[in-house]
Amino acid sequence: MSSRGTLYTVSAPSGAGKTSLVNALVTGDDGLRVSVSHTTRPIRPGEEDGVNYHFVDEASFCAMLERAEFLEHARVFGNLYGTSGVWVDQQLDAGLDVILEIDWQGAAQVRRLMPDTCAIFILPPSRQALEQRLEGRGQDDAATIQRRMDQAVEEISHYVESDFLVVNEDFDRALADLRAIITSQRLRTTRQESRFARMLQELLGPAGDA
Repeated sequence: MSSRGTLYTVSAPSGAGKTSLVNALVTGDDGLRVSVSHTTRPIRPGEEDGVNYHFVDEASFCAMLERAEFLEHARVFGNLYGTSGVWVDQQLDAGLDVILEIDWQGAAQVRRLMPDTCAIFILPPSRQALEQRLEGRGQDDAATIQRRMDQAVEEISHYVESDFLVVNEDFDRALADLRAIITSQRLRTTRQESRFARMLQELLGPAGDA
């Protein structure tokens, strides 16, 4: 029987490159899943319902909240975001690792409910780089970008609540750092002893005839 998977939270200020890094991280890794959150924010050009997010109206979101269907939820920039607790548990019980792309508030909620969660925080190399990335996306107006920049300092201050800190100055290096974190967690004794139970039993059992 496979051991239970590991739950990861990945947090970062908007524009730090979190989504691009996570998408690259899960490519080619069949044992890693990204949770698709529910949100009330409008769909952006190029996004797909059920792929990037489950886009719902606020009434539907609140109904799910009343039914206690969310592992965590938060209001960010006036929009609601939430993670399906049932889906996460199903994946973990199947031995799969799950990544939640959520802000620091959601990560804190998840950690309270699931203390074994591995929290990762991604930082931009500078404020200037962060602003350039936000402007380069071409998705937000100047007022929205300024609001995100104003909030970035508050968000970044919560890096101290994470287990691992990754600086996204060079994309390939940051991706390698994330892969190293995943690998290190998979090599923990509690997971390896389940994976290699038969081998350990043989190694620790009575010696055979010479």
